[in-house]
Amino acid sequence: MIDLRLLREDPDRVRASQRARGEDVALVDSLLSADERRRSSGVRFDELRAEQKQLGRLIPKATGDEKAALLKQAGQLAADVKAADAERDAAVAETQELLGRLGNLIHPDVPVGGEEDFVTLETHGTHRDFDAEGFTPRDHLELGTLLGAIDVERGAKVSGSRFYFLTGVGALLELALVNAAIAQATAAGFTPMLTPALVRPQSMAGTGFLGQAAQDVYHLDKDDLYLVGTSEVPLAAYHMDEILDADRLPLRYAGFSPCFRREAGSHGKDTRGIFRVHQFDKVEMFSYVAPEDSAAEHQRLLEWEKQWLTALELPFRVIDVASGDLGSSASRKFDCEAWIPTQGKYRELTSTSDCTEYQSRRLAIRMRDGKTVRPLATLNGTLCAVPRTIVAILENHQQADGSVRVPEVLRPYLGGREVLEPVAK
Repeated sequence: MIDLRLLREDPDRVRASQRARGEDVALVDSLLSADERRRSSGVRFDELRAEQKQLGRLIPKATGDEKAALLKQAGQLAADVKAADAERDAAVAETQELLGRLGNLIHPDVPVGGEEDFVTLETHGTHRDFDAEGFTPRDHLELGTLLGAIDVERGAKVSGSRFYFLTGVGALLELALVNAAIAQATAAGFTPMLTPALVRPQSMAGTGFLGQAAQDVYHLDKDDLYLVGTSEVPLAAYHMDEILDADRLPLRYAGFSPCFRREAGSHGKDTRGIFRVHQFDKVEMFSYVAPEDSAAEHQRLLEWEKQWLTALELPFRVIDVASGDLGSSASRKFDCEAWIPTQGKYRELTSTSDCTEYQSRRLAIRMRDGKTVRPLATLNGTLCAVPRTIVAILENHQQADGSVRVPEVLRPYLGGREVLEPVAK
């Protein structure tokens, strides 16, 4: 959530941010009104309590009619205090509820618009000319079937649509990707983490995933637990309700976890293969830094993502995501999109977001800097979302006979194997 003082001092900035996101601008005025009621009801309660305490000191000294009058006044005052307390609690609850619905303030450099209004910042690598090589590229599912690596038919039989099995070299390829990604992150100073896949509501809400993203979240009603869509959630909540010493920052974690997404609203999109699925594994980078260092950390996370995709020898581009396509917690987001030959376009493989103080305020995570205690900043960045990365590797490194060349960075994790060979023609 944002700082209420900032809202009071510069409401137009908050309105502009909401407008750029395509979100409800009227929410800002409703929040300002609720905040005013919260503050005025708090003052009213404090005044009545002070009056009540003062009266309590007079009653023992009074006698006769004076004491009877004071006791009557005390009874009325007690009722007034109770009413003021209820009014204050209601105003606080309303303020928090409205504040929780407000998106993070977008960075001033974010391009304004919808999903297609991104700005391309960089392009890396070269698309292969398959015509010049003399063959038509196969898509990842055909390649995965030839290699004995992907089985979506049995995935659907066992679990339904958008589920799959990785088999044989497909399973080994996932393990190679995860190990190589964790090795890169560890070398960069990240602490490897295996995180819970189930979290409590306060963890999910605090990270910002029960707002606009709630429709994509799996909820276990009986246990009131949520399946995470990313290890960002448990990594963000890891230091919930804690105060971290400034000299410990930055804290960087690399989490590996299964991820679960309902993919609500994606009916008919990416139904073939494993590009858009309900369950997948991912290595996620997460950073805790001082707020003034968040922009620089955001660039560092992007550089680590670029290093990873370059090591996988994939052609990709970096985009500055437009305001209307940001998640509620992100102030700014960069996506790295890999070229997918059979689709003839770039598709998102990694993403990194600067969430500034938004999540730390919701999760009550603060930093102690000398005598000052203040919110810190959190950032996240995908290092390797496994299925989409497999899609990109298979399609970009395929050969005419259906085999797939293994990027050099993965070979040590595949027993030195340089090529994945078809098991069926």
